[in-house]
Amino acid sequence: MAAFTLRDSRRLTGPNIMGPNAGPVMDLALEDKDADALESLWRSRIQALLDGLGWVDSILTSRRFPGGLSLSFSAPMDVLYTACEMNEWALAETEDLAASVDHFKKALRNEANPPLIRLQESAARVGTLFLSCDDFVSVGAGRWSETWSVKELPEAGGVDMKAHVRIPMAMITGTNGKTTTVRLLKAMVDAQGKVPGLSSTDWLMVGDEILDHGDWSGPGGARTILRDSRVDVALLETARGGMLRRGLAVGPQEADVVLVNNIAADHLGEWGVQDLDMLADTKFVIRHAGRHVVINAEDEKSVERAHLVEQPLTWFSLNLDLPHLKKHIASGGKAATLQEGNLCWTQEGETEVFLSASEVPMTLHGAAKYNVANALAAISVAKELGIPDSAIRQGLQSFQSNVKDNPGRMNQFDVKGISVFVDFAHNPHGLSALFEMTANLPSKRRLVTLGHAGDRNDENLKELARTAAASGVDCILLKEQPKNLRGRKLGEVPRIIHETLLESGYPENQILRAEDEIQATEMALDWAESGDLLLLLALDRRADVIQLIEAEQAKK
Repeated sequence: MAAFTLRDSRRLTGPNIMGPNAGPVMDLALEDKDADALESLWRSRIQALLDGLGWVDSILTSRRFPGGLSLSFSAPMDVLYTACEMNEWALAETEDLAASVDHFKKALRNEANPPLIRLQESAARVGTLFLSCDDFVSVGAGRWSETWSVKELPEAGGVDMKAHVRIPMAMITGTNGKTTTVRLLKAMVDAQGKVPGLSSTDWLMVGDEILDHGDWSGPGGARTILRDSRVDVALLETARGGMLRRGLAVGPQEADVVLVNNIAADHLGEWGVQDLDMLADTKFVIRHAGRHVVINAEDEKSVERAHLVEQPLTWFSLNLDLPHLKKHIASGGKAATLQEGNLCWTQEGETEVFLSASEVPMTLHGAAKYNVANALAAISVAKELGIPDSAIRQGLQSFQSNVKDNPGRMNQFDVKGISVFVDFAHNPHGLSALFEMTANLPSKRRLVTLGHAGDRNDENLKELARTAAASGVDCILLKEQPKNLRGRKLGEVPRIIHETLLESGYPENQILRAEDEIQATEMALDWAESGDLLLLLALDRRADVIQLIEAEQAKK
């Protein structure tokens, strides 16, 4: 048998990078030349085991990437732990198939939960949402949901599935702009007079109540919101990590609409995602979940994958002259576009103007082009959620880039004549958008604080530095992220960025160094004079950075 290292063995509980079905997956590290032989061995052995167990409908799938191989097969939701053990067995050093079949028959009987499967099948027959995890099973969504302990499930015949109806549901993914778009959609739902439920990278929220802080952009966060009996509309930020680790929270076409905001280099090298195309393939897993799909018409990788979308499609774009967009609109397709400075909606050849982009506060009178794009994306999603036009307009006009509405995303402060922006931008794509925005704002000098978590590879860090060096800012203040070293040594990330800045021709005397985000904020404020602009990229201590700035504002 070819040599390999088992990197991970886990359950996929919903549509995922391997396919639309639940099942186990193994991630292997190996020499590329050994991939064919190892996959062939796995397929023959796992099929023999499945045949011995009488599993006739399992679908075997594989995924290759440089230096790695992922192997998976579809399995019932209630026996995924045993299925993981079966998957590992296929590459274990054992030849006794008969004894293994007997072993797994017993293991499957012990893990099986027949009431769970009967509930799942009953819900599917009437089109009711079904959700399952380690601890709970539920049917329906939001205020129409009902949840039970996985160990104390009712019989399906005693549950009125038709009473557990759906609520409007949107799932949002992309590299940048996910959280802002979800929060903007919340403002629209608020204006509609309904209760939104949000799962995001910052928190879980129902209405204006934060249930928990932290990264809840995976399937666990989505299930929590969908099971909350107060929720009228579910707005689910869906990040790449959750899709890779566990898959989506819901099954195929359970959501009214899914959005792919954009695809740019970030998190490369993690979970077998080595390049931008592999990242795009991961993001596009979300298409399985939607009955309608919204895509950025200006995003190259999204456009390349539009043919994968079998559901009705909406494009959004700042550029109305794209050939594929023109063709789509000419054929009666739906699109949200920027036309003569206005946010417009086109459907079946008819165009309506929502607002001037300058009337949307988060665009800074149109200077923040990326937020104009986020607004168009939100309009596209809101339309599919059935939100009235009046509520869409009100949400666009009421939503602010401030600490209350959109904390950490382009929050603007005036400190003694100094324009200070606090933002979460953490990759070249997001940073370029911020530099474009600040270049359109009046300022004498500009400074940016720059740092990163240690889990990005060297090339990611270098590209971030090159983006900053090309921006024309007057000072780059490098900061350590001591809480996010993630395997690197203290000082290693700033050193890589510093060296790349110099290699890119950025002047040494315009580079400063800080030990953490707080010291970087203090140094930036000390450096600045009235008329200057500070762009503070707060990654891990955002609340502390904002508190410090507000304290400076309060000083006489």
